[in-house]
Amino acid sequence: MGVEVSVEGLTKSFGSQNIWRDVSLTLPSGEVSALLGPSGTGKSVFLKTLIGLLHPEQGSVIIDGTDITQCSAKELYEIRKLFGVLFQDGALFGSMSLYDNIAFPLREHTKKKEDEVRRIVMEKIDLVGLAGAEDKLPGEISGGMRKRAGLARALVLDPQIILCDEPDSGLDPVRTAYISQLLIDINAQIDATILIVTHNINIARTIPDNIGMLFRKELVMFGPREQLLTSEQPVVKQFLSGDRFGPIGMSEEKDEAVAAAEAAMQAAGISGGGTKDDFTEIIPQVQPNPGMPERKAVGRHRQRVLELLPSLPANAQQAIRESMAMEDEVLATKRAHEQGQGQAGAAEWTTATATAPGSVAVADAPTDVYDFGGNDAPTQQWETPADAPTEQVDTTKKPRHGDGRS
Repeated sequence: MGVEVSVEGLTKSFGSQNIWRDVSLTLPSGEVSALLGPSGTGKSVFLKTLIGLLHPEQGSVIIDGTDITQCSAKELYEIRKLFGVLFQDGALFGSMSLYDNIAFPLREHTKKKEDEVRRIVMEKIDLVGLAGAEDKLPGEISGGMRKRAGLARALVLDPQIILCDEPDSGLDPVRTAYISQLLIDINAQIDATILIVTHNINIARTIPDNIGMLFRKELVMFGPREQLLTSEQPVVKQFLSGDRFGPIGMSEEKDEAVAAAEAAMQAAGISGGGTKDDFTEIIPQVQPNPGMPERKAVGRHRQRVLELLPSLPANAQQAIRESMAMEDEVLATKRAHEQGQGQAGAAEWTTATATAPGSVAVADAPTDVYDFGGNDAPTQQWETPADAPTEQVDTTKKPRHGDGRS
């Protein structure tokens, strides 16, 4: 099981520039958490402080009972073995192949024989979809592939704490979905404590158990995702909707004149460019893939939410109860499907996931996936049966819209 990470009164500065101050939060053991915030608010600095790469001016970081801000270099070295870290740019050794990059933690921290190292490394390479690229150098592959190689390296020691700095950056939406699913599956398998720094709102809404947000050098809030997703705080609502109207500006401190001008535009009905999704509806979390164990974190997380529920506004309470009921229904149907109750169970599971509202991110619905293995892999052609009915298309006609307009 992953270990708890407790941060108390943490303050970090570079010279006279304060990055954030008095940050206090607890990453619950075995749960997935996400840290949001505008660019430049110190999210990556926070991750580096958690592993002791940067030293704070004030505060404590307690990991497995040890305050890493006060411990010796030898103790810190041992504590770091608990971590797997995916840095924002991959942080690979440029002179090493992907294979050697991924094998590095095993060779550095274990006494495994090379055949065992190879088995583990190739397993992780296949897990992140890089089979066939293991002999390439980091400079010979795309940024997205480097990011996936960095994730494979972060996972080779089966760490108890996994830190991911923007795992979706440089990845297309499909690979982002696979990486997100992979993190959920890993949490289900080894109950690791995971912290994800991201700007991706879909990840924030469907992956973590807890969410925090940094803004203007402070932690706006940290707690169960249900609490943040139903929050009425203007900065939270603006960030989730991606709208330019609100406290967040192009620079960290929005000018009063700019804020007044934007308020006038908003009152006049001018759009701020944000999504109009209904964030009062809590989308159920992504479930582990079929065959994976159920996440132990779910029960622990729900207990905390139930304890918190009476203190939340009425609309938040209603949204949370509806979300819990929906998650219970999806989980029950998933269990029935996995117990092999025939085609009826499979049909129920497919129906439940397909009709769940709000574009529910259910990554374990039965699908057929074509893996072409890279640019040089043979492609697979679609085949149409010779007796399949065909319909001629009259290209001289103008296309018609769904409402009958030409």
